[in-house]
Amino acid sequence: MTEDEQRLWRHHFPQLDPDDPDLAELVAAAQTVHLPAGQVLFRPGSPCQSYALVVAGRIRVQLLAASGREVLLYHVGPGDACVLTTACLLGRNPYPAEGYTETQVRAFVIGLPVFQNTLNRSEAFRRFVFEKLSRRLTDVIGRMEEVTFTAIEQRLAKRLLETPQGTLTMTHQALATELGSAREVVSRHLKRFEREGWIRLTRGGIEILEPEALRRLVDPV
Repeated sequence: MTEDEQRLWRHHFPQLDPDDPDLAELVAAAQTVHLPAGQVLFRPGSPCQSYALVVAGRIRVQLLAASGREVLLYHVGPGDACVLTTACLLGRNPYPAEGYTETQVRAFVIGLPVFQNTLNRSEAFRRFVFEKLSRRLTDVIGRMEEVTFTAIEQRLAKRLLETPQGTLTMTHQALATELGSAREVVSRHLKRFEREGWIRLTRGGIEILEPEALRRLVDPV
């Protein structure tokens, strides 16, 4: 590894000490890749052949329905590993979903043989892999519960409130995909929010005018 790569490794993955003898093969085999935005990394049925540790950028993982509808599962960002990749590597299964880069991505990539050898040899790496797996599975289950049991208007209001600048720059289609709904449904609720005076719809954006009203919708108690 170069000095810059070692710095990134230590910063994002402090649990994996590059000086640990049990991690020597992993560190030596890790290759840095730079990926452009919009690149498909895997599709349903693709073989899983490597493990990636992201240090910059964001990857989107989503399910694709037969109807063409997309449902966001999770994002992979700096310091993360893809839980779907981990599960497929452990089970020797092909990918059941799609993943692509939403932004430019920089990551360390480790081939399957080295991943398996290090998993068998290093307690630190096993703990790292399974902690990431457990945490992300909990997040995904929580998201599926929210999509299944929480009304779309509440999920929409919650997402709008997560906008720190008060203006969300996102298309209705992208917002619907993120919320696991249809564009027409999201657009209808946004127009209702606008009629209530809670938001203002602009070209390519949504301006939050009455955050307290949205909070009452999210938590009516």
